[in-house]
Amino acid sequence: MAPKEKPQEMHRNHIICLRLTDTEFAFLNESVNRANLSRSEFLRRLILGKRVVTKYQVVADSDEIKKLAGEFGKIGSNLNQIAKFFNSGGERSMAMEDDIRQCISELQQLRKKVIRLAGDFDGHHQTYQKP
Repeated sequence: MAPKEKPQEMHRNHIICLRLTDTEFAFLNESVNRANLSRSEFLRRLILGKRVVTKYQVVADSDEIKKLAGEFGKIGSNLNQIAKFFNSGGERSMAMEDDIRQCISELQQLRKKVIRLAGDFDGHHQTYQKP
């Protein structure tokens, strides 16, 4: 089955040539990749004032962040063991309550460390507000 033909006004017959520096070309390619579009479609959307959604991924490869992630995992494991104990009919005890308080205290301390470390990565506050 042959593909349907587009109406004449939908055919793209005009070609535009553009010269870019290496830096400009690299920036264009990076933006195109983030938007997951072809160069032509990306530029067409920009020219027509349509929305172009680009995705940014922030990667922080720090030993301190890796250490904090490991500590979060250990605390999460402890909390899971406590939950399993209670869900299987375990009785509350002072020792168990102390463990829970200790986990909560450790989580609060780690939260403060993460906030201190992530302070440099804060975006604009309006980014996180719902429209």
